[in-house]
Amino acid sequence: MITRRDLFVELIAMAGTAGAFAIADQTPIMGSAAFDWNAIPAKPTEVGSVRSFFKARTATLEELEVHVTTLDPGKQPHPPHRHPNEEMVIVKQGTVEVLVNGEWKRVGPGSVIFNASNQLHGLRNVGSEQAIYHVINWKTAATPEAQQP
Repeated sequence: MITRRDLFVELIAMAGTAGAFAIADQTPIMGSAAFDWNAIPAKPTEVGSVRSFFKARTATLEELEVHVTTLDPGKQPHPPHRHPNEEMVIVKQGTVEVLVNGEWKRVGPGSVIFNASNQLHGLRNVGSEQAIYHVINWKTAATPEAQQP
């Protein structure tokens, strides 16, 4: 037989457990910040290097991630692919070709590339110097699940 006291203790335990899970699920929200280029180490990769500035939750985004890739001539960071998050790329230096809507397009410094959710896209350095580009990725509650290739 369950007493009122047993029921009360059980409800308190369930509430405490639910509260603990809610707190554990919350990642800190990134506030305003400034990131010094020289303070972010460039990590070598097989095709150049990458500087990872941050990957964090914000007040309006589930995740905001910024990195800068330096890509050696004739290289690509990875084969064409797709992902559910949206992405913007800003070319700082060099000449790259980007796969957009099934076509390779050549762009240079100052160009902006938008990769829509789950759309096939790619990038390759077609110039004679290193290409440097900023990548901004974001996810929201509306970001869909990954699609199968």
